[in-house]
Amino acid sequence: MLRILLLLAFIAISPFAFAQEGGDKEKDEEKKEKKDPYEELLKDAEVQKGLFDLINKDGKLYFELPLSLLEDEILIVSRIKGFVKGLNFGGAGIKSRPQQVVRWQKHGKKVLLRSVSYNSVASPDDPVYESVRNNNFEPIVDAFDIKAYGKDSMSLVIDVTSFFTTDVTMIGAMSDSQRKNFGIKGLDKSRSLIMSTKAFPSNVEVRHVLTYNGSKLPDNQVTGTMSVEMNQSFILLPAEPMRPRVYDPRVSYFSIRQTDYSSDAQRAETQRFITRWRLEPVDMEAWKRGELVDVKKPIVYYIDPATPEDWAPYIAQGVDDWAKAFENIGLKNAIMSKRAPTKEEDPDWSPEDVRYSVIRYVTTDIQNAMGPHVHDPRTGEILESDIIWYHNVMNLLRNWYLIQTAAVNPEARTPKFKKEVMGELIRFVSAHEVGHTLGLPHNMGSSAAYTVKQLRTPGFVQENGTAPSIMDYARFNYVAQPEDKGVGLHPKIGPYDFHSIEYGYKPMPEVSTWQAEKPALNAMVKAKADDPKYRFGAQSRSGHDASAQTEDLSDDAVLASELGIKNLKRIVPKINEWMAEDGMYFDNQEEVYDNVIGQLRRYTGHVASNVGGVHEWQRTADENKQVYTVIPAAKQKAAVNFINEQIFTTPEWLLDENILNRVSASGVANKIEGLQASALRTLMSTSRLNRLAEQKALDDKAYGLMDLMNQTRAGVFTTANTNSAFGRTLQANYVDALAGLLDNNSVSNDVKAAVRATLTNISLGMAKEMMANNPFKAVLSDQDLVQGHKQQIGQKIEVALKGIESIIGKGK
Repeated sequence: MLRILLLLAFIAISPFAFAQEGGDKEKDEEKKEKKDPYEELLKDAEVQKGLFDLINKDGKLYFELPLSLLEDEILIVSRIKGFVKGLNFGGAGIKSRPQQVVRWQKHGKKVLLRSVSYNSVASPDDPVYESVRNNNFEPIVDAFDIKAYGKDSMSLVIDVTSFFTTDVTMIGAMSDSQRKNFGIKGLDKSRSLIMSTKAFPSNVEVRHVLTYNGSKLPDNQVTGTMSVEMNQSFILLPAEPMRPRVYDPRVSYFSIRQTDYSSDAQRAETQRFITRWRLEPVDMEAWKRGELVDVKKPIVYYIDPATPEDWAPYIAQGVDDWAKAFENIGLKNAIMSKRAPTKEEDPDWSPEDVRYSVIRYVTTDIQNAMGPHVHDPRTGEILESDIIWYHNVMNLLRNWYLIQTAAVNPEARTPKFKKEVMGELIRFVSAHEVGHTLGLPHNMGSSAAYTVKQLRTPGFVQENGTAPSIMDYARFNYVAQPEDKGVGLHPKIGPYDFHSIEYGYKPMPEVSTWQAEKPALNAMVKAKADDPKYRFGAQSRSGHDASAQTEDLSDDAVLASELGIKNLKRIVPKINEWMAEDGMYFDNQEEVYDNVIGQLRRYTGHVASNVGGVHEWQRTADENKQVYTVIPAAKQKAAVNFINEQIFTTPEWLLDENILNRVSASGVANKIEGLQASALRTLMSTSRLNRLAEQKALDDKAYGLMDLMNQTRAGVFTTANTNSAFGRTLQANYVDALAGLLDNNSVSNDVKAAVRATLTNISLGMAKEMMANNPFKAVLSDQDLVQGHKQQIGQKIEVALKGIESIIGKGK
C-alpha cells in the first residue's frame, strides 16, 4: 500500500518536476540569447581607438563606426606598401589608385559605403542643389551587415574583413590595363589577408596583402603568383573647409576642377582651385602691420629614420630652403624639416599617421624622387604629403653632373663624388620635390628667361640659379666653358618660385570669399606679366612651344647646344681616364658614353623644336597682348643648319676607339642611327609639318615646308654621307620617313605635295649620278656598294610614288 501511495505521489509531482526542469533550461537559453553581442565581440579582442575604433578578433577586422561619423566625408588613399618590381613606377608609398571620397551610410540593417564626387557642385542654399545631388547619384561601393551596436547604441559594428581580402576595384593594386597585361586570372582569397591596423585621431590605417594568380606577371613569374602589400588610409576631411584660391595659368599650380551649377554665368561654369596648405598667421593684426609672424600650423617634413645619415642633412636642407619664400610674404616658420622621433622619444609616432608628412627613403633601383600629396577635393587644401626618395637617384645625379659640368668642373671627374658634392646635388632634388608638395608643377618655360651670356657670367648663376624656377628641368650649367672662371653651375629656388608662393599663400584678410580675392590676385600677376623671369611655361606634349622644354638652358637653343657639344667633345676622350677603377670592369665607361649620346640627343631636341615652333605666353583679355608668336624664319633655318652639321653629318668624335673597344664588340652603328632617327622623327612629326604649312599660308615670309625639305635633303644627301655606312643608313631612313607621310591621313595636302616633290628630286638626282657610272663590273668594290645603295633608294622612292598614284587613281 505504501508503495502505491509513493508511486501515486511521484506520478503527481513528476510533471511539475519536469516542468521546472524545462523552465530552467528555457531561462538559461533566454539568458544566452540576451548576451550582448557587442560585449561578446570585445572579449579577447584587440581594440584600437581612433577616428573610429578597430576591433581585431580571430583573424577578422571590425570597424566600430560612431553614429555621429555616418554621412561625414572621408578620404580613402590607396598606397602600395611593399614594392613589386615591374608592377608600376614607384615603390613603397606610391598611390595605386586615385584618392576617393566616401561616406558611411546606415540603411536598415546594413551600412553602405558610398563614393562621393566633387566634379559637380552647387550651394546648398541654391534650389539647383537638389538637382545636382539627384543627377550625381553616389554609387554603392560595398554593403556590410551590422553585427552589433556599441555602448548606449551610439556606434555600430561591421565586419570589413572581406573588403580588404577580395578584389575591390576602388582600393586595388592594379588598373584594368595592368590586369590584362599581366594575365591576371583572379585573386586568391586564401592568400590575401590583413597584416596590421592602426587607429589615429584623424585617420585609420589598414595594411593588407592581395595575392593574384597570373600568367604574365612582372616579377617572380615562375611562381605564377604576385602578392602586393597595400596600405589603405581613411582620412577625415576638415570640418571647416579652407577658403579655396582660384587657379591662374600664368602662375600655375596643381589644381582641382568643379562644375558650379550655382554660378550666374548662364552656362555650366567650370571653377578651378589650386592645391595648397592651410597657412594662417597666429596674429593677423601683427601680420597686417608688416611684422614677420608664425603660422598656426606649420608644414613639417619628417626625415625617414631609414635615411642614411650621410644624406639626411642635405634632404632636410632642401625642405628648409623654402622658408625664405614664405618669409617674403610675412610668414615665419611656415615650413621646416625635423628628424623622425625614435621609439623611445615617441612610441606612437608612425609614418602612416596622416598628421605627419614624411620624406620616405625607398631602396629600389629607380633613379628618381617624387613629391605627391593628399588634398581635400572640396577646396584643394593639402592635408599630407609623403615625398618618395629613391636611393638610386644618386646615380642619376652623378651622370647629370658629370656629363653637364665635368668639362669645367674637376669635382665631377670621378665615378664617386665627394660626400659634400653629392650632398649639394641631393639638396637640389629635395628642394624641387618639396616644391611639388607645396602645389607647384613643373615650369618648363622658366629657363628661357636667361641668356647664354648671363649663364657664363661669374656670380650670376650663384645668385639666380640656372633658371628663375627650381621647378624647371634646368639641371646644371652645361653652357659654361673652361675659360669662364668662377661661373656657377647649380639650380636654386629662384624669383619665379618666390612669386608663385606669394600667389598661392599670401593671406588676404581684407576679403571674405575666394571670388573677392580675384581682382587682387590678377593685379599681382599683371604687375610682373611682361618679365620673362615670372613667366610660366607648361610642358606641352605637342612640343609647339620651343621655349618650354625639359633639360634646356637659355633663350638660344642653338648657341647653348653648340657650347654643350663643345664640352661633350672635351669629355669623351677623358672617359677612360676619369672612370677607370682598379679591379673593376668597364660598366662606368659604357654608362657615361651612353649618357653623352643621350645628352647630345637632348640638345638636338631642344634645337629641332624651334622648327615650326611658337612661343606661348599665358595672357588674359585685359592684357590685350598676343598669346602665340611664331619663331622667326632665320632662327628656324639656323636650327636645321645645326642638325645638318651636328647630327646628319656623322658625329665622328663619338667614334672613339679607346672607348668602343672596351665597352662593346659592336653596336655603335645602332647608337648613331638612333641619334639621327630621333632627329628625323622630331623634324618630320605630323604636327610640326602641319604647323609649317599653316605658318607659310598665313605669312609668305615665314619658314615653310619646302624650306625644311630643301635644307634637310641637302644635309642628308651629301657625298660624304653617300660614301659612309652611317650616312647611307640615314639616307635610307630619310626616304622611309618621307614615304610614310604620303599615306598618312593626319598630314595636310601641302605636306604630301612637299614630300612628293622632295622624293622626286632625290630620285632624279640619284638617277643622274648612276648614269655617270658603269654599275656592271666583274669585280665589285666599295663604289659599287654605293651604286647599289643609290639603286635601292631609287626603288624605295619608285614604290612610294607608285603607291600614291594608285591611291589617287582609286579616288582615295
